Amino acid sequence: MASEIMSYSLTAGVTNSESVLINGVDGHTYVIVSIICTETAGAAETLDLYIDENGGGTDYELLSDQAIGANETFVWNDRFVITDTDHLCAAAASSANIDIVVSFLDQTR
Repeated sequence: MASEIMSYSLTAGVTNSESVLINGVDGHTYVIVSIICTETAGAAETLDLYIDENGGGTDYELLSDQAIGANETFVWNDRFVITDTDHLCAAAASSANIDIVVSFLDQTR
């Protein structure tokens, strides 16, 4: 039976290593509603946000080198969809400390 559930993902301390914000599951569609990124280390940073198609290593950039000032917050409200085993990922340009909150609608088919 299909369902729709509002949910969220909390990821603390995003650095220059890939962080998976949403690890997609087969049979699900994820409607991303909002992404809130907060720099917490007191140093200006840049952030990449991308979709890793089917978790297979082919990345599609959504944000590239998005600037976030020291102790500032960046909010992205553009809606988009990932499906099945796609991953929503983020990485900073340096050994940063960025907290990311993703709000999304999880629909099963």
